[in-house]
Amino acid sequence: MKLKRIASMMLALVLIFSAMALTSCSNGGKYTVGICQLVTHEALDAATNGFKQALIDELGEENVTFDLQNAGNDVPQCKTITDNFASKNVDLIMANATPALQAAVKSTKTIPILGTSVTEYGVALEIENFNGTVGGNVSGTSDLAPLKDQAAMLTDLLPAAKTVGLLYCAAEANSVYQVNVIKNELTQKGITCKEYKFNDTNDVTLIAQQAAAENDALYIPTDNTAASCAAAIYNAMSVKKPIITGEEGPCKSCGIATLSISYYDLGYATGKMAAKILRGESNVSQMPIEYAAQFTKKYNKDICDELGIDTAALEAKGYVAIAK
Repeated sequence: MKLKRIASMMLALVLIFSAMALTSCSNGGKYTVGICQLVTHEALDAATNGFKQALIDELGEENVTFDLQNAGNDVPQCKTITDNFASKNVDLIMANATPALQAAVKSTKTIPILGTSVTEYGVALEIENFNGTVGGNVSGTSDLAPLKDQAAMLTDLLPAAKTVGLLYCAAEANSVYQVNVIKNELTQKGITCKEYKFNDTNDVTLIAQQAAAENDALYIPTDNTAASCAAAIYNAMSVKKPIITGEEGPCKSCGIATLSISYYDLGYATGKMAAKILRGESNVSQMPIEYAAQFTKKYNKDICDELGIDTAALEAKGYVAIAK
């Protein structure tokens, strides 16, 4: 009986210290935050900038040191980066994009991890019956777009489109999730959908060319690989076709319109979550995933003009031109 009581007391102590570690990482008010960003493109850059600014605003620039590492769209490199953060025992890891989050989760079970630019945490982390809170040492923000509204946008702006190509990177689990939702929505509206999967930047232009040749319009979800080579996608099409995109970044280079979030604001919200964790005000294991507060209808004037799409009609529907 004594041994059982001792074992129970030791387990309780372990749980208490683990909870303390996940709640606060104070080093005398000075913090080191590791940032693993999958790739350089407008949306992820904006999220990182918003995250950093929020922590500076909350903690003071002199009190937080950022170790920003970019994986250059090399997924295995994400794990190398997050392993390095774990070995340095940084106070918190911000994982920008799904592969970065997946890598961080494999690197540490004790350092608080916040994801951002991650669409669906249940899909990304293979959590069945996901209820909105990851638990453990993980939380963050989601860039999940209003997919049903984006499908409705496509049929509203392109009523003559009978076939739609769904172009995405097969290696991005959250892109697969979005495509499945969009495909279901469009199919219910009587539109024929075909998936066009590319593996990386090496084959995206060839696949994009095929998708454009075989369809009336294209849809590109919130997809990091597609976003990083959006201009190449548009240039690859010998016959230009209208593209609806999942967010503003790729729309600037290849799309006609999007219903998009502000990635800067999303990153800023993530930074405010980080500040609460670092100050010991919140326990990361109990923090539910946060979502974008609003979405904006935006259109690309140059591409709309090139394709003969009436931009005055778009503005009458509440669309705002994307700033160049």
